[in-house]
Amino acid sequence: MYPGDFNLIGNDVLGFAGFGITAPEGGMTPGYADGGYTWWTDFLFQGMFAATAATIVSGAVAERIKLTSFMVFTVFYVGLIYPIVGAWKWGGGFLDGIGFYDFAGSTLVHSVGGWGALIAIWLLGARIGKFDENGKPKVIAGHNIPLATAGVLILWLGWFGFNGGSVLSADPALTSLTLVTTCLAAAAGGVGAFIFSQILYKNFDLTMFLNGILGGLVGITAGADQMSPTDAILIGAIAGVIIVLGVALIDRLRLDDPVGAVTVHLICGIWGTLAVGLFGALASTEQFISQLTGVAVVGTFCVLTSFIILYTIKKTMGLRVSEKEEIEGLDEHEHGMSAYADYRMNDH
Repeated sequence: MYPGDFNLIGNDVLGFAGFGITAPEGGMTPGYADGGYTWWTDFLFQGMFAATAATIVSGAVAERIKLTSFMVFTVFYVGLIYPIVGAWKWGGGFLDGIGFYDFAGSTLVHSVGGWGALIAIWLLGARIGKFDENGKPKVIAGHNIPLATAGVLILWLGWFGFNGGSVLSADPALTSLTLVTTCLAAAAGGVGAFIFSQILYKNFDLTMFLNGILGGLVGITAGADQMSPTDAILIGAIAGVIIVLGVALIDRLRLDDPVGAVTVHLICGIWGTLAVGLFGALASTEQFISQLTGVAVVGTFCVLTSFIILYTIKKTMGLRVSEKEEIEGLDEHEHGMSAYADYRMNDH
């Protein structure tokens, strides 16, 4: 992601710094990053971002993808495609040169994972029983809503590291602003989705509320350091509405996304990126065009590369487990054990 002296197509498009993770000269001294952190800290922080891009895809393909195929895809997509895209902005590449802004990865992390997830679920197909003979979606309930709720709350907490850490210093003013905008956008996203889903479906859907929180978090990530608290609330609330509409759109397209990953990370990632040109300190027509350009370039590259990787895997290793494995459960077939042994025992 940080191009070096070996240029394949110029440092601003495709540069290469070499293999391995050996710290550069001065990487442990105050001369690195103006003394804000060391090279090893940088490595761990960026590694967390890269892992996030992979986990976005994992949720979308749940319950029907081969584990080995997913891992092979992850190696290529996160090991090659993700850092190339990241270099275009965070490595001083051509998107950085046109003024594209993405503070903590609404596009560079979330939409990169989201585009991969979209292509993956398209090539995989829906889970058995997700759509009836007329193409109408049917609910396949999650195993444990309380655990899902706890997971979202943990993600909310973790996002303070995700966005707050992206300040890349201990600057109290900027860090505190980033934490506040992040928190307000999350809350507004949850409330926005909660209210809008009640208006449309006449029930208080907890899953929409949870994904609304995540949508607000993804939406604020591109410009968390540039927004006022009011801006953050507006961005989050709009993301919450987008969540409800996006989930319905994915179902209408007959795509099966068990956790709403495409809506949360791709659609809200695009929204958050464009919002930098509409709200906050950078808002302007010129900035909006830069943001739109970045979304289009990253989207095109990720769609093409993820399709090439996944289609190649599909034609060689295969992407999907057998019908028998899917019905009986991937845990027992791929891992030789059950995640919910007591449930299986009672079932028999």
